[in-house]
Amino acid sequence: MKLSVVILNYNVCYFLKQCIISVERALGNMDAEIIVIDNASVDGSCQMVKDTFPGVKLIENKENVGFSKANNQAVAVAQGEYLCILNPDTAVAEDTFLKCFKLAEQQPKLGALGVRLLDGTGNYLPESKRNIPTPRASMLKMMGFTKKYYASHISEAERGEVAVLVGAFMFLKRSVYNEVAGFDEDYFMYGEDIDLSYKILQAGYTNFYLGSAEVLHYKGESTEKDAAYLERFYGAMQIFYRKHFKSNVLTDISVKQGVQLAKLLKTKNVQNIKTKIAEPGNALVITDNFSLLQQLSEAVPIPL
Repeated sequence: MKLSVVILNYNVCYFLKQCIISVERALGNMDAEIIVIDNASVDGSCQMVKDTFPGVKLIENKENVGFSKANNQAVAVAQGEYLCILNPDTAVAEDTFLKCFKLAEQQPKLGALGVRLLDGTGNYLPESKRNIPTPRASMLKMMGFTKKYYASHISEAERGEVAVLVGAFMFLKRSVYNEVAGFDEDYFMYGEDIDLSYKILQAGYTNFYLGSAEVLHYKGESTEKDAAYLERFYGAMQIFYRKHFKSNVLTDISVKQGVQLAKLLKTKNVQNIKTKIAEPGNALVITDNFSLLQQLSEAVPIPL
């Protein structure tokens, strides 16, 4: 088998359905499989997969075991020569996998391959390609200086070597994944893609970014940006530094203070965003169903 597409789902049934449809179209007649592993969703995701996609291999966890452990579970039963680790809130273009295979055949020491990620409005997501997030680079990013953090030496439409890819789409050989022991299960969520990218580089492989292949990533649909999210996100960065950087008092204090500052700033941003979204002034409805419009006007407390 050529490819195993692994999709980890958690309570995003609608996005998962669209994702699988896009993957099936992109696979075409390829010798491949789709594996959906579900982390105890309660929105009917598993039943939807069973009813709509009987050919998809479904693994149902009884509890949310996190990103790393769940993906490792799925890869353990995968049969493809290559893997694609894919978020459920994504849609792949019909030529995405073909372009990935073409580049993979040209790079004998290919580690992981990432693509050009676009958000739901078509804007490029700079986390598609990043540098190693050293404490210094991360601190500069928090202050608004992102040049050292993102791999800006390659334009978004080009291709080339990069250090870190994003876990929303990672294409690599299953043998490479297993050689570096997959995702580190010390990470529950966030940071594991940085860690895997770094381990692949340490093993002597090269990570690549392919700007000609595009994937929509609605980004964060399965994650609520609350205090627990912030704790996990910045906690993951502390795990990464502890594992891969030499510890000294100055660095430890800087990282700890930087993480606390970032959490504080992010918390304020999240609160501001929630406030703005919670108070819309009006809404626009485009429909030729006047009965529906009347019912909405009676139910919605703002002008339509």
